[in-house]
Amino acid sequence: MRLFTLFLLWPLAEIALFVTVGGAIGLLWTLVVIAGSAVLGVWLLRSRGVRSAAEMRRGLTVVRGGGLGQLAGDVLVMLAGVLLILPGFLTDAIGLLLLLPPVRALVILWAARRVGDGIRAHTARTTAPSTGRFGEGRPDIIDAEFIEVDHDTPRSDSARPPSGWTRH
Repeated sequence: MRLFTLFLLWPLAEIALFVTVGGAIGLLWTLVVIAGSAVLGVWLLRSRGVRSAAEMRRGLTVVRGGGLGQLAGDVLVMLAGVLLILPGFLTDAIGLLLLLPPVRALVILWAARRVGDGIRAHTARTTAPSTGRFGEGRPDIIDAEFIEVDHDTPRSDSARPPSGWTRH
């Protein structure tokens, strides 16, 4: 529900900022700022994206000592480029904030904690002690039926040709 509300309020905030900033600096400068941020976003995507892809192909991200943190930083810079390309002052402000290394570090730390909490919660659910009722808290129980097949004895349906799915 929060995501739906965000999708409803985001365009309204962008429109309000366009009207407010456009009234303060004028139409021409508003268009110049929006076009300039789009050019900056394209330049960021091209330069960082090409460099990051080349480093990943050569394996330099891990060798350089950055590992996943460096890769996450590159992804956030590319996300900043996408936000700068999108028209709007709010997206531009968030994109510019993501270009600051301390902000990127905070976002990476926040995301790492969220992922870690999710993994811990999943692990706690799947390794919970049994409550005494069948199947609860016991992920290693599989309820199934089986038929034992003896490959040494001929099959009774050997008169039919094998289908395309079972042909070897």
